[in-house]
Amino acid sequence: MDELKKKLIQLVHSRYASWKAIYSILKANSAINNNEAANYSSINPRVERLNKDHQFISTDKLLNDYTTQNIHLITIFDEDYPDRLKTIYQPPWMLFARGNLSLLKNRESLAVVGSRNATAYGIGAIDYLFPSLIDNNVLIVSGLARGIDAHAHKAAIKLGGKTIGVIAGGFHNLYPKENVKLAEYMMEKQLVLSEYPPATMPAKWQFPMRNRIISGLSKGTLVVEARKKSGSLITADFALNEGRDVFAVPGSILSPDSDGVHYLIQQGAKLVKSSEDILEELGM
Repeated sequence: MDELKKKLIQLVHSRYASWKAIYSILKANSAINNNEAANYSSINPRVERLNKDHQFISTDKLLNDYTTQNIHLITIFDEDYPDRLKTIYQPPWMLFARGNLSLLKNRESLAVVGSRNATAYGIGAIDYLFPSLIDNNVLIVSGLARGIDAHAHKAAIKLGGKTIGVIAGGFHNLYPKENVKLAEYMMEKQLVLSEYPPATMPAKWQFPMRNRIISGLSKGTLVVEARKKSGSLITADFALNEGRDVFAVPGSILSPDSDGVHYLIQQGAKLVKSSEDILEELGM
């Protein structure tokens, strides 16, 4: 293992890890290696704490533990790291992965997100759209949340398709509890990803941040039922900012569960009436 990868593993596991703090240290480290002036004293206190703390973390012990748990570590410097994800704003420094790593190479992937309080209409929309998508080998990416996310994963699996779940927190603290069995099945037969070490407890701020990974892995994002202020719209915003396609399933004008979807359509998202509307934009 090269020194850069070892250092990154240590940094990600530090208590003081944050994306910007890790960036500052890697940048300073690069400057030192290039004999440029690198002054840690000018770095903020969090970065200084991180720089001191990470050196006491044993990568050998971590890697041995993860090997026994079938957890794979993929750094941004590794060949297995998805090219599409590298282009997003603040790409994760590391992906913790359990399951079938070959799914990361699937080029035809679609993020599917929506309300945690999915209605029969939202469930029905997925069941209507998915058969043709799966027949065309579209991989489904979602967040393993309750509602639309969970049904998207289950529908893909039921139809014999491929799916990736991206979680907040770590593998040892799966949330919500009602989806633990689904997550465990996907860790065996599909793929589950996190940017956080396995022992990490899920925090509120991690959920919107993981949405950038969901959209970042995907060619486009499909929104099925979403309120005006919801995580689904955050995912759609990430997709738009990265120049990816956004698709929206229209709903009833009487339902607040469709307010966010209709807002996206007003902003230029493609209204979806059939799977062909999605396949056409994906170039399939």
